[in-house]
Amino acid sequence: MAQKLDVCIRGDGMVGRTLALLLARQKLRVGLVTSGPKTTQDVRAYSLNSASRDLLSDLRCWPDALHATPVQHMRVWGDDGGFTHFESPTPEGLTWIVDVPVLEAKLAEAVGYQAEITPLTAPEPAALTVVCEGRASATRAELGVHFEVQPYHQHAVAARVRCSTPHRQQALQWFHHGAQGLEILALLPLGGALGDTASLVWSLPPERAKNMLALSAEAFGVELECASNGVLGQIELTSERATWPLQLAHADRWTGNFADGSAWALAGDAAHNIHPLAGLGLNLGLGDVAELAHVLKAREAKDYWRSVGDRYFMRRYERARKADMAPTWLACDGLQRLFAHPNTGVQALRNWGMNGFNNLAPVKAWAMQQAMG
Repeated sequence: MAQKLDVCIRGDGMVGRTLALLLARQKLRVGLVTSGPKTTQDVRAYSLNSASRDLLSDLRCWPDALHATPVQHMRVWGDDGGFTHFESPTPEGLTWIVDVPVLEAKLAEAVGYQAEITPLTAPEPAALTVVCEGRASATRAELGVHFEVQPYHQHAVAARVRCSTPHRQQALQWFHHGAQGLEILALLPLGGALGDTASLVWSLPPERAKNMLALSAEAFGVELECASNGVLGQIELTSERATWPLQLAHADRWTGNFADGSAWALAGDAAHNIHPLAGLGLNLGLGDVAELAHVLKAREAKDYWRSVGDRYFMRRYERARKADMAPTWLACDGLQRLFAHPNTGVQALRNWGMNGFNNLAPVKAWAMQQAMG
């Protein structure tokens, strides 16, 4: 069948829509395979760094101040007296907590205005197919790509909450080693600078996560208030609760060719998964599509004669992203495993390390610059 498209993107989540907008700017003919409407409330929020903000702002998809709350302070508590605090060096903030449904709506609206983007109900032939279907990608499985998964003994519980004490633009996180294993609670500020709502991500051992989901809204709020040491006062559940298993995962191959010779590439959660403790998930996916768009833009100059699916571009994309992400994978996995270790000696060491890190201003400044993108 003749190819009417340059690029077919399978998956119309935030990563897929962002890529479609970037490639449409290059006047490429893009097909975007859409999924059906969501049947459940989306309670997610993401911590986005300055690189992601610049990318989305350039596409005119950055949410307003009410739905992209700057984080001025980040406070992290260990499980036995450990503590570290990051303060933004600028009024702009360390990072921004972005309301996922609002961002998705802005991306969908922008896609609708692009004549170069064709909505599809099923994949169509193209010189390049980009798979943005998420962690359970059916296309990745069909391609026979090995997806190496290291499951953590944790499930994430996500929700929206209202607090009796305003968040004052603080992102708060607690590490606690309970009777069933490691628990990581994060409360991320929502609703703008003066808001009193937060996005909850609570990483819990599977059985404890199950118990938290079974609680009434009132009892759940009490558990949260206890786990957060009352820092934000009384906590009221204001949404449904969502849950999913946590894992570290990555594909052994990110690019390749179909039987007809056309190319494919993986991006976002279809290529890699990471623990949410550092809030890097969507930043990494947006980094994927920014790099792929950057690589393909080279065609406009000296490589105009190459196809968008040329192996030269695919190799450049895969090498660049794997090299850039390797330190992040190692650091996040190492931190999770360090706090998950049950030995009391290790517990004392990690809390001593947190306190020591908190007093090393140059090291903290470097770490903040890395996290801010």
